Amino acid sequence: MPKQLPITIYGMEILRKKTKPVKKVDSEFLELVENMFYTMKKSNGQGIAAPQVNSDLSLCIVDVTHHKQYKDLKPFVLINPVIEKETGKKVSMEEGCLSIPGFGVDVIRKEKIVLKYDDFNLEQVVLEADDMLARVIQHEVDHLNGRLITDFLSADEKKERRAELNKIKKGEFEMHYPVMLKS
Repeated sequence: MPKQLPITIYGMEILRKKTKPVKKVDSEFLELVENMFYTMKKSNGQGIAAPQVNSDLSLCIVDVTHHKQYKDLKPFVLINPVIEKETGKKVSMEEGCLSIPGFGVDVIRKEKIVLKYDDFNLEQVVLEADDMLARVIQHEVDHLNGRLITDFLSADEKKERRAELNKIKKGEFEMHYPVMLKS
């Protein structure tokens, strides 16, 4: 039976590190994937990256099926994903993050991407995505590179919201899912 993993919270070092490539898919890896899906579902996320469950692997999962246009798209696993190209117009939208509870940031991202990632056989797959799917993938791939939504804030916005972020770092928030403040 899958288990719910605690979500790493803003301020933890693992959220700022570049992840390591996945070199083998074994039972331990598959268990991590299963637990990540369970954790994401229990946390009401649309995606989750390995650093958010305290793993340094280049792995994330995406589930955008609650968006009408993606209702038939099965949730999927991205192993060693790399965004090859970003195209289209720039679109601003507020993004939240399971690792930064209750904190939203307007993030400007390109509307279309070309992504290369590995499947469970570690064979490369190319995916073209747009709109919300592209946004969620970009957000999760950012996590694999140590980038957070807070990095999209201007210097003035960071100053204005510093107290809010410090409270999150200290665990001063209410959340319906288990979290981890220190590794």
